[in-house]
Amino acid sequence: MSESISAPHDAWSGSASAEPGRAGPGTRIELLERRIDRLRGDLRRAATTGDRAQARTLRAELRRVEHAWDAALAELEDRTPAARQHPAPPILSIREQVHHALTLLSVPAAPKLIIAVHDAFFPGELVAARLTSLRRDEERSFKVAPYGRPYYLCPALTADLLSPARGLLAISTWPLETRVVGPLSARVDFLVGAIKVAERVAQLPDDAHDARRLLWRFAAGIPGAAPAGGGGPGPVDPATVAGRAQAELDVHIEADAADRAAAAARAHDRLDGAETLFGARLQRLRRTAT
Repeated sequence: MSESISAPHDAWSGSASAEPGRAGPGTRIELLERRIDRLRGDLRRAATTGDRAQARTLRAELRRVEHAWDAALAELEDRTPAARQHPAPPILSIREQVHHALTLLSVPAAPKLIIAVHDAFFPGELVAARLTSLRRDEERSFKVAPYGRPYYLCPALTADLLSPARGLLAISTWPLETRVVGPLSARVDFLVGAIKVAERVAQLPDDAHDARRLLWRFAAGIPGAAPAGGGGPGPVDPATVAGRAQAELDVHIEADAADRAAAAARAHDRLDGAETLFGARLQRLRRTAT
């Protein structure tokens, strides 16, 4: 009998490592309930054997633990309204997650890159399978209520036919010159994305490993941006990546901008509102081609 009450404080947790004073009220309540159950069992056995002194000791200990249980329950009740007043941030929809990633890049991007950017810089999980129908869902929503949303996720448009560019998503609020892609646009947009990612990584601590791995992937595709002799992802300097990307971007940006501006002018002349977002229909491809 003495063994069951010899270490009453150990019984708060059922283990020697627990510290009930530091645990939250929910955890303390659970530990106290276990202690109450044990004390009641010990008290019943003491009463059965006629050990009145032991019974008095156990009864006093039981009252103390029950008072502690009441206090922990009251603390939990006090916290519940506060939790309702300050709820956890809502889970973002897939279109909001994609919007955040594209906004960071500021250029049209493929789903694989969108997911990589989201995983590197934003909380939550962006599932690749859910991106496959996103563009069609956005177009259907536009048809039902044109311009009913602040923005739409739409395809980039090819500069030659003004048709949807396969596998590239953009944001409807971007200028048409940004949403149209020409012969040089893939490289230009890669370099712009690299600069944007480098600028964001420069603001993060050194242990932002996902973001720095993404930066390395950009650096590996830019001459002189990644450390020489590296066989895999390693430390890269955001300023170096941004500088090398900008140097190459300066070579291509003028010609690419001219191509995009010309295509955007044709789109404004020949496409209606929905088509400037989601691309020319098949029956109009010949009329929109140069």
